[in-house]
Amino acid sequence: MHIVLIMAEFIKLYEENPNPKEIKKVIDVLRKGGLIIYPTDTVYGLGCDINNMKALERVALIKGVKLEKSNFSFICHDLSNLSDYVKQIDTRTFKILKRALPGPYTFILPGASSLPHPFKKKKTVGIRVPNNNIALEIVRQLGNPIISTSIRDEDEIIEYTTDPELILEKWDNLVDLVIDGGYGDNQASTVIDLSEDQPLIVREGKGSLEIF
Repeated sequence: MHIVLIMAEFIKLYEENPNPKEIKKVIDVLRKGGLIIYPTDTVYGLGCDINNMKALERVALIKGVKLEKSNFSFICHDLSNLSDYVKQIDTRTFKILKRALPGPYTFILPGASSLPHPFKKKKTVGIRVPNNNIALEIVRQLGNPIISTSIRDEDEIIEYTTDPELILEKWDNLVDLVIDGGYGDNQASTVIDLSEDQPLIVREGKGSLEIF
């Protein structure tokens, strides 16, 4: 599979009140198998529709990983459809999720048998419900999660690019749409593994650990 050079669309969205017409543009791109770069409550993410195989393969190719072995997060609007992607969780785990989300956390949970085909063999999945209205509105209107991976920078000092215009400059030929949602953070989410008996901090990032 070859990466085809394209010119990304660049749109401005305001988190306080995302423009419905612009959100619809994003949804149209995702439904056609496009890739987007969008803001979260931490760093900017690269994402696509979780149900679009060609789009998933494009993301895996860009990241240089095999799709079935990838560790992409699932961006969800809330916890209402969690059972579609994770096995039944106990009350203690659910209370942790309710307390922390939406927020700058990625939770690793046991994967359900109903996972989309490319992820069927995964024992665990990463679930994100970011505290960002742009990301949440995209997922809500799409009707299912988008997969997501942070866009890192090759710079030895700057780990994550925060300026949307610089992001566009770098990713213009790789993605279909870049959302300018203002300057992003330069600290990724805190990753917590809840797939075992005790919560395990996998990566300390943005977000307080005191709630755990």
